[in-house]
Amino acid sequence: MNTIAWIGFCQGLFAALLMFTKKDSSLPDKILSGWLTLLAIEFLTCGLDYEVFGEPLLSSSFLLFNPSMFLYVSSLTRSDFKIRWLQLLHLVPFVVFEILAYSIREPFSMDSFFVRDENFLFRISFAVVNVISWMIYNPLSLVYVHKHRMHLRNEQSNIGKNENLGWVLSVAVFYFVYCAIAFIISVVVYLADVQPLLPHIYNYAALLFVVFVLSFYGLRQQGLPKESLASIQTSTYKNSLLSDENKEKIKNKILHYFENQTVYLNPDLNMDVLSKNLKIPKYQLTEVLNTVIGKNFFQFVNSYRVEAVKKMLADPKNNYSIEAIGYECGFSSKSSFYKEFKRITGMTPIDFKNKIIS
Repeated sequence: MNTIAWIGFCQGLFAALLMFTKKDSSLPDKILSGWLTLLAIEFLTCGLDYEVFGEPLLSSSFLLFNPSMFLYVSSLTRSDFKIRWLQLLHLVPFVVFEILAYSIREPFSMDSFFVRDENFLFRISFAVVNVISWMIYNPLSLVYVHKHRMHLRNEQSNIGKNENLGWVLSVAVFYFVYCAIAFIISVVVYLADVQPLLPHIYNYAALLFVVFVLSFYGLRQQGLPKESLASIQTSTYKNSLLSDENKEKIKNKILHYFENQTVYLNPDLNMDVLSKNLKIPKYQLTEVLNTVIGKNFFQFVNSYRVEAVKKMLADPKNNYSIEAIGYECGFSSKSSFYKEFKRITGMTPIDFKNKIIS
Protein backbone atom coordinates (compact mmCIF):
# COMPACT_ATOMS: atom_id res chain seq x y z
CA MET A 1 0.00 0.00 0.00
CA ASN A 2 2.86 2.34 0.83
CA THR A 3 4.25 1.81 -2.67
CA ILE A 4 0.90 2.68 -4.28
CA ALA A 5 0.70 5.87 -2.20
CA TRP A 6 4.13 7.18 -3.20
CA ILE A 7 3.71 6.22 -6.86
CA GLY A 8 0.37 8.06 -6.87
CA PHE A 9 1.93 11.13 -5.25
CA CYS A 10 4.82 11.30 -7.75
CA GLN A 11 2.63 10.61 -10.78
CA GLY A 12 -0.07 13.09 -9.74
CA LEU A 13 2.41 15.87 -8.96
CA PHE A 14 4.44 15.31 -12.13
CA ALA A 15 1.30 15.27 -14.31
CA ALA A 16 0.01 18.43 -12.60
CA LEU A 17 3.28 20.23 -13.40
CA LEU A 18 3.10 19.09 -17.03
CA MET A 19 -0.50 20.30 -17.29
CA PHE A 20 0.36 23.64 -15.67
CA THR A 21 3.25 24.27 -18.09
CA LYS A 22 1.39 22.97 -21.14
CA LYS A 23 1.66 25.24 -24.17
CA ASP A 24 -1.49 27.29 -24.80
CA SER A 25 -2.95 26.05 -21.52
CA SER A 26 -6.74 26.39 -21.40
CA LEU A 27 -9.12 26.74 -18.44
CA PRO A 28 -9.85 22.96 -18.40
CA ASP A 29 -6.08 22.36 -18.33
CA LYS A 30 -5.73 24.58 -15.26
CA ILE A 31 -8.63 22.83 -13.53
CA LEU A 32 -7.16 19.41 -14.31
CA SER A 33 -3.78 20.59 -13.02
CA GLY A 34 -5.41 21.60 -9.73
CA TRP A 35 -7.32 18.31 -9.60
CA LEU A 36 -4.14 16.26 -10.09
CA THR A 37 -2.37 18.34 -7.44
CA LEU A 38 -5.13 17.57 -4.93
CA LEU A 39 -4.99 13.88 -5.83
CA ALA A 40 -1.21 13.95 -5.32
CA ILE A 41 -1.74 15.48 -1.87
CA GLU A 42 -4.29 12.75 -1.10
CA PHE A 43 -1.72 10.07 -1.96
CA LEU A 44 0.90 11.96 0.08
CA THR A 45 -1.29 12.02 3.20
CA CYS A 46 -1.98 8.30 2.74
CA GLY A 47 1.76 7.57 2.60
CA LEU A 48 2.43 9.76 5.64
CA ASP A 49 -0.36 7.98 7.53
CA TYR A 50 1.52 4.71 7.15
CA GLU A 51 4.78 6.33 8.26
CA VAL A 52 3.26 8.05 11.32
CA PHE A 53 0.28 5.90 12.36
CA GLY A 54 1.08 2.57 10.72
CA GLU A 55 -2.27 2.58 8.88
CA PRO A 56 -4.30 4.97 6.69
CA LEU A 57 -6.74 7.29 8.41
CA LEU A 58 -10.33 7.64 7.21
CA SER A 59 -10.02 9.90 4.19
CA SER A 60 -12.38 10.16 1.27
CA SER A 61 -10.88 10.36 -2.17
CA PHE A 62 -14.52 10.23 -3.35
CA LEU A 63 -15.32 13.62 -1.81
CA LEU A 64 -12.33 15.00 -3.71
CA PHE A 65 -12.85 13.13 -6.97
CA ASN A 66 -16.60 13.76 -7.38
CA PRO A 67 -16.65 17.60 -7.47
CA SER A 68 -13.28 17.80 -9.26
CA MET A 69 -14.50 15.64 -12.12
CA PHE A 70 -17.72 17.65 -12.30
CA LEU A 71 -15.83 20.96 -12.54
CA TYR A 72 -13.46 19.59 -15.17
CA VAL A 73 -16.29 18.19 -17.29
CA SER A 74 -18.22 21.47 -16.92
CA SER A 75 -15.22 23.49 -18.10
CA LEU A 76 -14.85 21.22 -21.15
CA THR A 77 -18.48 21.05 -22.22
CA ARG A 78 -20.22 24.30 -21.20
CA SER A 79 -19.75 27.51 -23.16
CA ASP A 80 -20.96 29.60 -20.21
CA PHE A 81 -18.57 28.07 -17.66
CA LYS A 82 -16.33 30.43 -15.71
CA ILE A 83 -14.16 29.67 -12.72
CA ARG A 84 -15.29 31.44 -9.56
CA TRP A 85 -14.02 31.42 -6.00
CA LEU A 86 -17.47 30.26 -4.90
CA GLN A 87 -16.86 26.95 -6.68
CA LEU A 88 -14.26 26.06 -4.06
CA LEU A 89 -17.25 25.31 -1.81
CA HIS A 90 -17.54 22.02 -3.72
CA LEU A 91 -14.42 20.88 -1.85
CA VAL A 92 -15.67 21.86 1.64
CA PRO A 93 -17.02 18.35 2.55
CA PHE A 94 -13.63 16.82 1.67
CA VAL A 95 -11.70 19.37 3.74
CA VAL A 96 -14.07 19.10 6.73
CA PHE A 97 -13.94 15.30 6.95
CA GLU A 98 -10.19 15.29 6.30
CA ILE A 99 -9.60 17.63 9.26
CA LEU A 100 -12.00 15.72 11.52
CA ALA A 101 -10.43 12.35 10.63
CA TYR A 102 -7.00 13.62 11.64
CA SER A 103 -8.36 15.33 14.74
CA ILE A 104 -9.84 12.11 16.13
CA ARG A 105 -7.33 9.82 14.34
CA GLU A 106 -10.05 7.63 12.88
CA PRO A 107 -8.50 4.70 10.91
CA PHE A 108 -9.69 3.55 7.48
CA SER A 109 -10.90 0.11 8.59
CA MET A 110 -14.00 -1.95 7.85
CA ASP A 111 -13.42 -3.98 11.02
CA SER A 112 -14.64 -1.18 13.28
CA PHE A 113 -16.68 0.91 10.86
CA PHE A 114 -20.06 -0.17 12.24
CA VAL A 115 -18.96 -0.55 15.86
CA ARG A 116 -21.08 1.70 18.08
CA ASP A 117 -18.33 3.65 19.81
CA GLU A 118 -17.79 7.40 20.32
CA ASN A 119 -16.89 7.88 16.62
CA PHE A 120 -19.78 5.85 15.19
CA LEU A 121 -21.82 8.93 14.25
CA PHE A 122 -18.81 10.46 12.49
CA ARG A 123 -18.26 7.34 10.38
CA ILE A 124 -21.93 7.05 9.43
CA SER A 125 -22.06 10.76 8.52
CA PHE A 126 -18.93 10.24 6.47
CA ALA A 127 -20.52 7.34 4.56
CA VAL A 128 -23.81 9.18 3.95
CA VAL A 129 -22.09 12.33 2.65
CA ASN A 130 -19.93 10.19 0.34
CA VAL A 131 -22.97 8.45 -1.15
CA ILE A 132 -24.84 11.75 -1.60
CA SER A 133 -21.80 13.34 -3.25
CA TRP A 134 -21.46 10.42 -5.64
CA MET A 135 -25.20 10.41 -6.47
CA ILE A 136 -25.14 14.13 -7.32
CA TYR A 137 -21.83 14.81 -9.05
CA ASN A 138 -21.28 11.64 -11.05
CA PRO A 139 -24.65 11.60 -12.84
CA LEU A 140 -24.26 15.33 -13.58
CA SER A 141 -20.85 14.69 -15.13
CA LEU A 142 -22.26 11.88 -17.26
CA VAL A 143 -25.20 14.05 -18.36
CA TYR A 144 -22.93 16.94 -19.33
CA VAL A 145 -20.66 14.71 -21.44
CA HIS A 146 -23.68 13.06 -23.08
CA LYS A 147 -25.30 16.42 -23.89
CA HIS A 148 -22.03 17.67 -25.34
CA ARG A 149 -21.73 14.64 -27.61
CA MET A 150 -25.36 15.04 -28.75
CA HIS A 151 -24.79 18.76 -29.35
CA LEU A 152 -21.79 17.97 -31.56
CA ARG A 153 -23.93 15.71 -33.72
CA ASN A 154 -26.27 18.64 -34.33
CA GLU A 155 -23.40 21.00 -35.20
CA GLN A 156 -20.63 19.04 -36.92
CA SER A 157 -20.46 16.66 -39.88
CA ASN A 158 -17.08 15.31 -38.76
CA ILE A 159 -16.27 14.84 -35.08
CA GLY A 160 -12.68 14.40 -33.97
CA LYS A 161 -11.57 12.37 -30.96
CA ASN A 162 -10.52 15.59 -29.24
CA GLU A 163 -14.04 17.02 -29.49
CA ASN A 164 -15.87 13.77 -28.79
CA LEU A 165 -14.52 13.43 -25.21
CA GLY A 166 -14.83 9.66 -25.39
CA TRP A 167 -12.03 9.22 -22.86
CA VAL A 168 -13.79 11.51 -20.35
CA LEU A 169 -16.98 9.48 -20.74
CA SER A 170 -15.00 6.27 -20.19
CA VAL A 171 -13.44 7.64 -16.99
CA ALA A 172 -16.85 8.78 -15.71
CA VAL A 173 -18.46 5.41 -16.48
CA PHE A 174 -15.55 3.48 -14.92
CA TYR A 175 -15.73 5.60 -11.79
CA PHE A 176 -19.52 5.26 -11.60
CA VAL A 177 -19.30 1.45 -11.85
CA TYR A 178 -16.42 1.27 -9.36
CA CYS A 179 -18.31 3.34 -6.79
CA ALA A 180 -21.46 1.28 -7.31
CA ILE A 181 -19.51 -1.93 -6.72
CA ALA A 182 -17.82 -0.44 -3.64
CA PHE A 183 -21.23 0.56 -2.25
CA ILE A 184 -22.69 -2.91 -2.88
CA ILE A 185 -19.70 -4.57 -1.21
CA SER A 186 -20.11 -2.28 1.81
CA VAL A 187 -23.77 -3.29 2.15
CA VAL A 188 -22.88 -6.99 1.83
CA VAL A 189 -20.13 -6.60 4.43
CA TYR A 190 -22.58 -5.03 6.86
CA LEU A 191 -25.42 -7.51 6.30
CA ALA A 192 -23.31 -10.69 6.09
CA ASP A 193 -20.91 -9.66 8.84
CA VAL A 194 -17.81 -10.50 6.78
CA GLN A 195 -14.58 -8.56 6.47
CA PRO A 196 -13.17 -7.58 3.06
CA LEU A 197 -9.43 -7.87 2.45
CA LEU A 198 -7.69 -4.48 2.70
CA PRO A 199 -10.38 -2.22 1.13
CA HIS A 200 -8.08 0.83 1.17
CA ILE A 201 -5.67 -0.95 -1.22
CA TYR A 202 -8.44 -1.49 -3.78
CA ASN A 203 -9.55 2.11 -3.37
CA TYR A 204 -6.14 3.69 -3.89
CA ALA A 205 -5.18 1.23 -6.65
CA ALA A 206 -8.29 2.26 -8.61
CA LEU A 207 -7.51 5.91 -7.90
CA LEU A 208 -3.93 5.44 -9.14
CA PHE A 209 -5.24 3.91 -12.37
CA VAL A 210 -7.48 6.94 -12.92
CA VAL A 211 -4.55 9.31 -12.23
CA PHE A 212 -2.57 7.61 -15.01
CA VAL A 213 -5.54 7.91 -17.39
CA LEU A 214 -6.07 11.58 -16.52
CA SER A 215 -2.36 12.24 -17.00
CA PHE A 216 -2.16 10.55 -20.40
CA TYR A 217 -5.37 11.80 -21.99
CA GLY A 218 -5.52 15.14 -20.19
CA LEU A 219 -2.20 16.20 -21.68
CA ARG A 220 -3.45 15.31 -25.17
CA GLN A 221 -6.81 17.02 -24.72
CA GLN A 222 -6.97 20.35 -26.54
CA GLY A 223 -9.34 23.19 -25.71
CA LEU A 224 -12.62 22.94 -27.61
CA PRO A 225 -13.82 25.82 -29.81
CA LYS A 226 -16.72 27.82 -28.39
CA GLU A 227 -19.02 26.90 -31.27
CA SER A 228 -18.71 23.21 -30.40
CA LEU A 229 -19.88 23.78 -26.82
CA ALA A 230 -23.46 23.78 -25.64
CA SER A 231 -24.97 26.22 -23.21
CA ILE A 232 -26.69 24.85 -20.11
CA GLN A 233 -30.07 25.27 -21.83
CA THR A 234 -31.22 22.88 -24.53
CA SER A 235 -34.27 22.93 -26.75
CA THR A 236 -36.76 20.10 -26.90
CA TYR A 237 -38.95 21.66 -29.64
CA LYS A 238 -42.08 21.22 -27.51
CA ASN A 239 -43.05 24.87 -27.95
CA SER A 240 -41.87 25.31 -31.52
CA LEU A 241 -42.66 28.62 -33.21
CA LEU A 242 -42.42 27.01 -36.65
CA SER A 243 -45.68 26.06 -38.34
CA ASP A 244 -45.96 22.72 -40.13
CA GLU A 245 -45.98 24.63 -43.43
CA ASN A 246 -42.72 26.43 -42.61
CA LYS A 247 -41.12 23.20 -41.45
CA GLU A 248 -42.02 21.57 -44.78
CA LYS A 249 -40.57 24.53 -46.70
CA ILE A 250 -37.31 24.37 -44.76
CA LYS A 251 -37.13 20.60 -45.23
CA ASN A 252 -37.57 20.93 -49.00
CA LYS A 253 -34.96 23.68 -49.12
CA ILE A 254 -32.45 21.51 -47.25
CA LEU A 255 -33.10 18.46 -49.45
CA HIS A 256 -32.95 20.50 -52.66
CA TYR A 257 -29.67 22.05 -51.58
CA PHE A 258 -28.01 18.72 -50.81
CA GLU A 259 -29.35 17.01 -53.92
CA ASN A 260 -28.12 19.77 -56.23
CA GLN A 261 -24.90 20.76 -54.49
CA THR A 262 -21.99 18.61 -53.35
CA VAL A 263 -21.44 20.61 -50.18
CA TYR A 264 -21.26 17.35 -48.19
CA LEU A 265 -17.88 16.64 -49.85
CA ASN A 266 -16.42 19.44 -47.74
CA PRO A 267 -14.98 17.79 -44.59
CA ASP A 268 -15.28 21.11 -42.73
CA LEU A 269 -19.02 21.42 -43.35
CA ASN A 270 -20.87 22.38 -40.18
CA MET A 271 -24.18 23.89 -39.17
CA ASP A 272 -22.79 27.43 -39.31
CA VAL A 273 -21.86 26.96 -42.98
CA LEU A 274 -25.25 25.45 -43.84
CA SER A 275 -27.12 28.20 -42.00
CA LYS A 276 -25.16 30.89 -43.83
CA ASN A 277 -25.67 29.30 -47.26
CA LEU A 278 -29.41 28.69 -46.80
CA LYS A 279 -29.97 31.92 -44.86
CA ILE A 280 -31.95 30.01 -42.24
CA PRO A 281 -31.21 30.23 -38.46
CA LYS A 282 -29.34 27.24 -37.06
CA TYR A 283 -31.99 26.42 -34.47
CA GLN A 284 -34.65 26.14 -37.19
CA LEU A 285 -32.45 23.89 -39.31
CA THR A 286 -31.69 21.71 -36.29
CA GLU A 287 -35.36 21.45 -35.39
CA VAL A 288 -36.43 20.45 -38.90
CA LEU A 289 -33.61 17.92 -39.25
CA ASN A 290 -34.43 16.25 -35.94
CA THR A 291 -38.23 16.39 -35.95
CA VAL A 292 -39.18 16.28 -39.64
CA ILE A 293 -36.34 14.55 -41.46
CA GLY A 294 -35.60 12.39 -38.43
CA LYS A 295 -31.81 12.73 -38.42
CA ASN A 296 -29.34 14.94 -36.65
CA PHE A 297 -26.94 17.02 -38.76
CA PHE A 298 -24.11 14.49 -38.43
CA GLN A 299 -26.28 11.58 -39.59
CA PHE A 300 -27.89 13.58 -42.40
CA VAL A 301 -24.65 14.80 -43.99
CA ASN A 302 -22.92 11.45 -43.66
CA SER A 303 -25.82 9.66 -45.33
CA TYR A 304 -25.04 11.70 -48.46
CA ARG A 305 -21.35 10.98 -48.09
CA VAL A 306 -22.00 7.25 -47.88
CA GLU A 307 -24.10 7.39 -51.06
CA ALA A 308 -21.21 9.18 -52.79
CA VAL A 309 -18.82 6.48 -51.57
CA LYS A 310 -21.11 3.73 -52.88
CA LYS A 311 -21.14 5.34 -56.33
CA MET A 312 -17.35 5.55 -56.43
CA LEU A 313 -16.96 1.96 -55.22
CA ALA A 314 -19.35 0.78 -57.93
CA ASP A 315 -17.44 2.63 -60.67
CA PRO A 316 -15.11 0.12 -62.42
CA LYS A 317 -12.97 3.00 -63.73
CA ASN A 318 -12.24 4.27 -60.24
CA ASN A 319 -8.70 3.44 -59.12
CA TYR A 320 -8.78 5.11 -55.70
CA SER A 321 -8.15 3.04 -52.57
CA ILE A 322 -11.14 2.57 -50.29
CA GLU A 323 -9.65 4.89 -47.67
CA ALA A 324 -8.92 7.57 -50.29
CA ILE A 325 -12.53 7.35 -51.49
CA GLY A 326 -13.70 8.07 -47.95
CA TYR A 327 -11.58 11.20 -47.80
CA GLU A 328 -12.72 12.26 -51.28
CA CYS A 329 -16.34 12.00 -50.16
CA GLY A 330 -15.92 14.25 -47.12
CA PHE A 331 -14.93 11.98 -44.25
CA SER A 332 -12.05 13.25 -42.14
CA SER A 333 -10.89 9.94 -40.66
CA LYS A 334 -10.83 6.26 -41.60
CA SER A 335 -12.51 5.18 -38.35
CA SER A 336 -15.42 7.60 -38.81
CA PHE A 337 -15.77 6.58 -42.46
CA TYR A 338 -15.94 2.85 -41.71
CA LYS A 339 -18.23 3.32 -38.71
CA GLU A 340 -20.79 5.46 -40.56
CA PHE A 341 -20.68 3.31 -43.69
CA LYS A 342 -21.43 0.17 -41.69
CA ARG A 343 -24.13 1.92 -39.64
CA ILE A 344 -25.97 2.99 -42.79
CA THR A 345 -25.38 0.00 -45.10
CA GLY A 346 -24.91 -2.81 -42.59
CA MET A 347 -21.55 -3.78 -44.09
CA THR A 348 -18.01 -2.44 -44.30
CA PRO A 349 -16.79 -0.63 -47.45
CA ILE A 350 -14.60 -3.66 -48.27
CA ASP A 351 -17.57 -6.04 -47.99
CA PHE A 352 -19.66 -3.71 -50.15
CA LYS A 353 -16.99 -3.59 -52.86
CA ASN A 354 -16.51 -7.36 -52.79
CA LYS A 355 -20.27 -7.82 -53.11
CA ILE A 356 -20.31 -5.62 -56.22
CA ILE A 357 -17.37 -7.50 -57.77
CA SER A 358 -18.96 -10.89 -57.12
